[in-house]
Amino acid sequence: MSIRWPWWSSGAIALLLIAGLTLLPMAAMFLEAGSIEWRSIFANSYLQSVVRFSVSQAILSTLLALLTAIPVALALSHKPAFTGRSLIISVFSLSLVIPTIVAIYGIVAVFGRSGWLNELLAFLSIQPVGLYGLPGILIAHVFFNMPLATRIFLNSLETIPEDNWRLCKQLGMSPWAIFRFVEWDRLRNQLPGLALLIFTLCFTSFAIIMTLGGGPRSTTIEVAIYQALRFEFDITQAVALASIQLVICLALMALSTVLRHNSSMDFHAYIPLREKKSASQVYAVKQGLWRGTAWNLIHWGVIITASSFVFLPLLALTLSALNGKTLSVLTDASTLQAMSNTIIVSLCAAGLSVSLALSLLVSTRHMRIRLHQERRGQWLQLTGNIILVLPPLVLGTGLFLLLRPFADVFSIALVLVVIINSLMALPFVLRILDGPMMSAASQQDRLLQSLGIHGLNRWRFIDWVQLRKPLALSLALATTLSAGDLSAIALFGSERVRTLPLLLYQRMGSYRLEEAAVTAGLLLLLCLTLFAIIQRLLGGGNHAAA
Repeated sequence: MSIRWPWWSSGAIALLLIAGLTLLPMAAMFLEAGSIEWRSIFANSYLQSVVRFSVSQAILSTLLALLTAIPVALALSHKPAFTGRSLIISVFSLSLVIPTIVAIYGIVAVFGRSGWLNELLAFLSIQPVGLYGLPGILIAHVFFNMPLATRIFLNSLETIPEDNWRLCKQLGMSPWAIFRFVEWDRLRNQLPGLALLIFTLCFTSFAIIMTLGGGPRSTTIEVAIYQALRFEFDITQAVALASIQLVICLALMALSTVLRHNSSMDFHAYIPLREKKSASQVYAVKQGLWRGTAWNLIHWGVIITASSFVFLPLLALTLSALNGKTLSVLTDASTLQAMSNTIIVSLCAAGLSVSLALSLLVSTRHMRIRLHQERRGQWLQLTGNIILVLPPLVLGTGLFLLLRPFADVFSIALVLVVIINSLMALPFVLRILDGPMMSAASQQDRLLQSLGIHGLNRWRFIDWVQLRKPLALSLALATTLSAGDLSAIALFGSERVRTLPLLLYQRMGSYRLEEAAVTAGLLLLLCLTLFAIIQRLLGGGNHAAA
């Protein structure tokens, strides 16, 4: 006789675990910090500039990413069938999979002082341009967020019914009228939620600011917390900064709850846009709507410029990785040890993250679908997003202070990195699994209950079949996010315990650029391989494309 667990048990266990892993470290930090003189904190000019820069760079990055993504998405939508389109969209979809520190290396190789751009400017007798500081931060943020926004905008544009395009053609509508009355409506629906998502990602950005910031004038709250903890061990200042960031992120989370109708970053943002056989049909429907050489030049100019912006750093990285030290770096003991640590940490963190997400969603599914308690279910699910308001560095410091009396914290560094990385991936996993799980329940719940199918039998014969692709995608995404993370390991890492991102950062910092290039190439290859293997093994042959 099988045991039937109460519907709330899995959610309660996940909730207790998340609360224990976040609230206890926070309490330890506040106890260690003692009383905070908020008046002196607010009067501190350095901290004021840090907060101002954090907000202003996030606003600028968001505007640039959205303003560049809209014409790219429109151009790709207007050109539904050309050779290489699928490759461009696939690479754009990988923006979250590419480790930040790897992309930074490629950006430096193209836009840095000795990069391709400045070599071209020198050839043309033009003064070189600087990368470090605000320009570098904006370029890196646009590199990651423009492709993401383009993919989501394009998904939305592809949902416009073919009948609408036929009607536009019959009415002889001009390109401006088509944009105003047909396309803008789809783009506008995505704008608020997408802008909020990109702002949050840029506001809490760490590795980009750390490597491309270039000094105190370009420091954000996240980096200031790291500096206060790692170099000054000023717990009071770190807690004060963390509290300020907590308040701002809580406001952003509340706003995201209001904009919940937005579908950014859910499972459908990663699946193929259209079947290949329909591309020619769509092309036939849209043909003639944007006629003339001028429109062709605009479309191709936008597509080539955007593709070059994304492809060139990856190409530069690939070429740099093949140098005279490639073999020696790949066989170096520190590289192999770091790669082993990266694989172990990323797989464990992804497994924990997906387990927490499933536990929460099983209970929230019951509340939202069967008990019709939509709002309470959403609030329970929102506990999985707590890392969005709690900086990973603060969480790591709290864990350090909490565990310090009981254990040698640095000897369990990888365990702490697994915990932090799993919580960092949890919001993305929840977004991917939420829609498919709720949809499956709303469609089949009554039938399965009437047939008496529940528990493990339901999971084995019904849920697994429907959810294996979203599960594969969420596990693959969580694995690659964890494999490429620098923030947690930067706090606990040392010469003895390193992952590939930390090893790459150390080699870049010591100007061992050839070794760094090989390490970056290895990390990128590892992330792409893990992503593909997990999707193939868990998701089946016809897996969700990213």
